[in-house]
Amino acid sequence: MARIALYKDNYADSTVVSNLFIDEYMKDANDAQLKVYFYLLRMLNADQAISVSGIADKFNHTEKDVIRALKYWEKQQILDLDFDENKALVGIHLRDLSAQATPAPQHNVLLTSGSVQAQNTAGSSMISAAAQRVQTAPQETTPVYTKPAYSLDQLREFKEREETSQLLFIAEAYIGKPLTPSEIKTILFFTDVLHFSDDLIDYLLQYCVERGKKDFKYIEKVAVNWAEEGITTPKQAQKFSTRYDKSVYSIMNSLGRSTAPTAKELEFINRWTREYGFSTDIILEACERSSLATDRHRFEYAEGILSSWKNAGIHHKSDIQQADATYQKKKATKPAPAASSNRFTQFAQNSYDFAALEKEILSN
Repeated sequence: MARIALYKDNYADSTVVSNLFIDEYMKDANDAQLKVYFYLLRMLNADQAISVSGIADKFNHTEKDVIRALKYWEKQQILDLDFDENKALVGIHLRDLSAQATPAPQHNVLLTSGSVQAQNTAGSSMISAAAQRVQTAPQETTPVYTKPAYSLDQLREFKEREETSQLLFIAEAYIGKPLTPSEIKTILFFTDVLHFSDDLIDYLLQYCVERGKKDFKYIEKVAVNWAEEGITTPKQAQKFSTRYDKSVYSIMNSLGRSTAPTAKELEFINRWTREYGFSTDIILEACERSSLATDRHRFEYAEGILSSWKNAGIHHKSDIQQADATYQKKKATKPAPAASSNRFTQFAQNSYDFAALEKEILSN
């Protein structure tokens, strides 16, 4: 894959991370997403080339993991991705997260088929022809579902509604603590903007808490996602939440399961895909070996295989073949095991002449 050069006017031996990012975005991101974003910030201060494959190799992730991480941050609206007519990634625009009245100069990470420059867009005469072909990143637009800045009067009026007290009681029971004014405003957002019924909010809270998520930022993201999908009833939400992509069902089938995954099984699958960063073909290979090896505890068996592959630095299916060949080579050259040492074999072994012994016995 093409290498990407990044340039900046001033290089410093430090990387600045926005407080807003730490406060609002970092807690919901996974390991791969954080590594990719921090690495992009780091590389803005280095006169070095980068590539998707290079980032993947550096952090022992797949290229798909890197692309997924970039698209995650694009969805969070803290960066923009530029693609050419062939849908190849050619640019990354890191948005300014500071709250300054006058925005700081923005920086672009430009990707093309050759070595392309990432420059300070506030002004530089070093603009290559390839950089000129990259269009300016689109301006940030206001999402359809934006939580208003509710006033204290609006919050007080909401709390005084007859039906609100029961809803807040249910929410506090799920969360396990009294709600803060900010959290109450989020529930007001569910009813006022998303138009969720009390039953749907009840199911929303139950759904998130069962997955160990009590943070209202996470709950709000789920709610907005449901609203964007047109979900208006708990039944629709339940049907939507049980939908999994084709790869999940492929993994389930390879392990002899024909039903939707349980919470524990989905935990395994998420670990293999997100934490370990394996592609579906590698996971299916481990599942096939597990099914051939045992009829019970196949998920645990596959976990053992994939965990060992992760520790061995396996990223592609070809790596598995090399690991197998190395194992077989070591096995072939391993010396034969010594004779068993137990209480019957710890004594010196003698060689007897049974014909002489018989003659001696008969002569007595």
